[in-house]
Amino acid sequence: MIMDRVGVLTDEVSPDFAEALDWIREQGLKHVEIRVVDGVNAAELDDEAVEEVSLAIRKHGLSVTALASPIFKCALDPSRAVASGDTFGQKETGVEEHFAKLERVIAIAKKLGTRRIRIFSFWREQEPEKYFDEIVGHLNKAAALAEQEDVVLLLENEGSCNGGHASEVADLVRAVDSRSLRALWDPGNEAFGGREAFPAGYASVKDTLAHVHLKDAYRTGSGSSRCVPLGSGEVAVIAQLKALLEDGYDGLFTIETHFVPAGGKPMTGTRMTLDALRALAAEL
Repeated sequence: MIMDRVGVLTDEVSPDFAEALDWIREQGLKHVEIRVVDGVNAAELDDEAVEEVSLAIRKHGLSVTALASPIFKCALDPSRAVASGDTFGQKETGVEEHFAKLERVIAIAKKLGTRRIRIFSFWREQEPEKYFDEIVGHLNKAAALAEQEDVVLLLENEGSCNGGHASEVADLVRAVDSRSLRALWDPGNEAFGGREAFPAGYASVKDTLAHVHLKDAYRTGSGSSRCVPLGSGEVAVIAQLKALLEDGYDGLFTIETHFVPAGGKPMTGTRMTLDALRALAAEL
């Protein structure tokens, strides 16, 4: 059953970690993904905090699907104009600092009982294709470290990064060609960027993916984008889920709705997506 494989980013429920865990357990979910804990980016947690987080998760009978790190959300060269996006409390630093942080993130992930670590492909250049080989070089180095440490790096399609959409992420993963670097497929990010998530985006990335984020989005008439609960945007959710199952995807799903209703709280938006997912899953 697909719902047995569904988790949620805790800070998409509440900035209060304990409240988020209580709610997630009440909803009957089995997994969590960790990005921010009580206002602190997971990559910045000290050993004592990591142990407290791990203990709280175990007490709630939950497991960690992945550590949603901010690794490589940075500029390849700070002298060039690049895009930027959400950093969830991370300070802007350089590539070498991110490699040092990656070592720390790997240690944190292991203490939390997961081998999966979400990463990115550096802030988006004005002409990303010009820097493809440089990006691949850094990702090769990261993948070599990951293989040595027996973890898997998950490269997410993120519009503010050089791997901004499915085909770009897939090209990077294939170029690195390592079992320790796979794609994190987020159909909602694809739709948010004005691209067709399914079938086109999925067709590009399906042979490279190892993790899936669940969100939905649509483009407004003015050309801006908005995240919405599953099933109410431009992602063909049922068709996408069916295709994943038919293609043998046996990994996990994480709700990352990015939707907060007007006047509401993150918990409400996540509940709306969870309720929608339950209804949609019944159609599979």
